[in-house]
Amino acid sequence: MEQFGQNQFGPGAKSAVFVPDQLVSGPLQLVTDSVTIGVSGVLKRGTVLGAITATGLFVQSKKSATDGSESPVAILVDDVDTTTVVQTGGVYLMGEFNQNRLIFDASWTAAELKAALRPLAIFLRDSIQAPVS
Repeated sequence: MEQFGQNQFGPGAKSAVFVPDQLVSGPLQLVTDSVTIGVSGVLKRGTVLGAITATGLFVQSKKSATDGSESPVAILVDDVDTTTVVQTGGVYLMGEFNQNRLIFDASWTAAELKAALRPLAIFLRDSIQAPVS
């Protein structure tokens, strides 16, 4: 979302507004990498990914899969369109994430993903709310 306005001190100046999506939820250092994402449609930021053992391609993790992708190993950094061809995309390999902002297959529950990702130093947290005074 960009906002344009009448700025008497900077004619023609533009400003952009950053609206955080609250996917990242804690101070733990983020570790990222680039991976090859297999043909699987449009994947959105925050999608939980698994890797197919035979090919090394990353796809959305499904608990019922039997090709290796049933083990969640990463979280997608940005939207990636793999409708027709494989693409390179960024993934988070370590960090703290808001479990309410993750995108995951219905075969998983948030509690199951939390347990599966913990050994990989990917920690899922519920949203943090300010204390009521």
